[in-house]
Amino acid sequence: MGVQGLTSFMEENGNILKDVHLRNSKLIIDGSNLFNLLYFDSGLDQSHGGDYDAFEDQVCKFFKALRDCDIDPFVIVDGGSDYTDKKFETKKKRAQSRINTANDLSMGLQGSGGILPTLIKHVFKQVLSSLKVPFAQCICEADQDIASLARSWNCPVLSNDSDFYIFDIQAGFLPISHFHWQRVSMQRGSSIRYIPCKQYTTTSFCRHFNINRKVLPVFASVAGNDYIKLHNMGVSLRWEEYTSMKGRFARFNGLLNWLTHFHGQKDALDSVLRLISHSNNRQKTGAALQGLSLGIEEYHLPPSCLERFFNDGVGPGPGRLPEPLRVLPDWTLLPLMEGRLPSCMVDVMLLGRMMQGAQVEDPSLPCGNNTSRSIRQVLYGLLLGGKRADHSSQRPPVDEVEEYYREGKSLTSSMVEAVLPSAAEHIQLDTLHQAPRLVQLKVFLETLGVSQSTLSGVPPHLRLPVPVTCYWLRHAHPPPELPVLQALLLGLVYGELCRRRKSQRGFMERPVLERLRGLIQRSRRSLDLGVAHAYSQWQCCLKESLHLNQLLCFPLAEPQCAWLYKGTLVHQLVTKLRGGLTPDSLLMGDLGSGQLYRAMLGAILNSHDSHEAAVIPFVSGLQRATPPSLTQPLDNLTAHLHILALEEDDEDGAGGGSKAKPEDDLGWTLVSVRTRHKSKDRFNRSRNPEFSRKQGRISRE
Repeated sequence: MGVQGLTSFMEENGNILKDVHLRNSKLIIDGSNLFNLLYFDSGLDQSHGGDYDAFEDQVCKFFKALRDCDIDPFVIVDGGSDYTDKKFETKKKRAQSRINTANDLSMGLQGSGGILPTLIKHVFKQVLSSLKVPFAQCICEADQDIASLARSWNCPVLSNDSDFYIFDIQAGFLPISHFHWQRVSMQRGSSIRYIPCKQYTTTSFCRHFNINRKVLPVFASVAGNDYIKLHNMGVSLRWEEYTSMKGRFARFNGLLNWLTHFHGQKDALDSVLRLISHSNNRQKTGAALQGLSLGIEEYHLPPSCLERFFNDGVGPGPGRLPEPLRVLPDWTLLPLMEGRLPSCMVDVMLLGRMMQGAQVEDPSLPCGNNTSRSIRQVLYGLLLGGKRADHSSQRPPVDEVEEYYREGKSLTSSMVEAVLPSAAEHIQLDTLHQAPRLVQLKVFLETLGVSQSTLSGVPPHLRLPVPVTCYWLRHAHPPPELPVLQALLLGLVYGELCRRRKSQRGFMERPVLERLRGLIQRSRRSLDLGVAHAYSQWQCCLKESLHLNQLLCFPLAEPQCAWLYKGTLVHQLVTKLRGGLTPDSLLMGDLGSGQLYRAMLGAILNSHDSHEAAVIPFVSGLQRATPPSLTQPLDNLTAHLHILALEEDDEDGAGGGSKAKPEDDLGWTLVSVRTRHKSKDRFNRSRNPEFSRKQGRISRE
């Protein structure tokens, strides 16, 4: 990001960066840059879909180090794309680069870059909230707002974006690569702690190269930033002629030497254009002027709305937004800044575009994001007022969104129709936040193709992942095998135990947790691309469902994403389950974990057929009964659970059984599952996926 090669140039001229001890200060943090650094520098998993719990641990350690040094952090993350769309070509190149990196990882090679897990931004924002770290999500890109706030508060910026070498920030820029937060130190003879780091200021840079700071934006634009690259326009200027330096930095050094003759932006820009016109035609000169002017403009710092947001908790007034952004309804502005609405809605509404992320998948199969497309279509429909599901509406022509995604090993795009389900018939975006909660919930569940009864018996904080899993089973291609589902549910059990261990004092570690932790893959092994592809699809479905739930104002509780998926565990679990290990053996000795697993399986069963359902109480006496096999096909499991429920009813009727007790530690007592009194033909006639007893695979009719 920023000026390519400038960070390395600064490292080469190391005396520009000054050693400082940071303590007792406000600090503006480039959040998008920070979560990249914390994930990649910690060596966390990239090939198996991510280890979010380990990432959460790193984030907590980072902010503890700041707190120990009396540093007050204010984190700012990127929102939607720049509304002028100047960086679109840059974004496409980066998207292709991520596809290339993912493909390298799929073959066991280490790519030149890195792949962030699908849910990383969700996890990061949730951890910030739990730590009570002030943060804001910008409406569009964050760089200008970060620099403007730092200038207003006279405090430094922490980032690795080389654009901050250009912004005029008096308190300086702290490159993350030199911010040694893991080496908190103490002043001699006192208890005062500080973080050793390096500080950059434009004053030191301009003094070193004897240039006026007003020409720094011209330097960045001519050298090539995210908005303008002259060589891509067919313009070639030989700045090496203005320096005796040799090597890769001669271009920078020559340009800086040339700029010493100018004291203002206009004079410098006019001279650059004269150089261009001498060797190029008038058309190229005009295009260069437009591009350079836009590039320079990015370093102008208008007043930021962030100061008012952090001080008073209010969002930007519609009148303070640039004209193109006023398409956003007033009610969305504050939730967007609070990170409670998906930033992708800005791209959809302003640009009619959605850029999909890349993950490690089987490149011979369709992109995993295709699986969640029908969820996004509803998201588009709500944002754009798209076509009704029954095609009977007399609304204007259908809106479409251009989606960019992987096809094979290349970036491609297609137009995707915006659709509204029947439950959203009377919903308008301007008043979506005022819609009855039951209507919001109905829209969500109809989109995922499940009924409200599916949620019965599932803990409230897991009621979103369960319908997502039901949707995934119907839409995933190829259909997931049974061990893939079992491993996913066991991973959710593991996450629940880890969550409770962290949040509850006096939590007694259970054998299930120890057993599952022992299976976490710690050494590099060959990657099963089929499993990776299946779980990539599930995470895509989960991400889009989180976005839809946010737009619908949270009809379901948002789960803590750090505990929902651990790639190095679930991949290993699939291997073990295929080899004969059973969920029974892993859940043995912990009734609560077994109940949670069965509750989620029961909810999945319930989603297949809404004709019959039985609510089966799990009472303490169930421990004495033979547990149903958690590895058998679901229709067999249902029958076992029904029989167990009848046995418990008999015991209670005879006065010999225990009364049902609420499981306070799980917050739920009932499991809703479907009974099987009808013939198996009815199951086979269902339009939804089923568990094939012969193939051991979840398949579609």
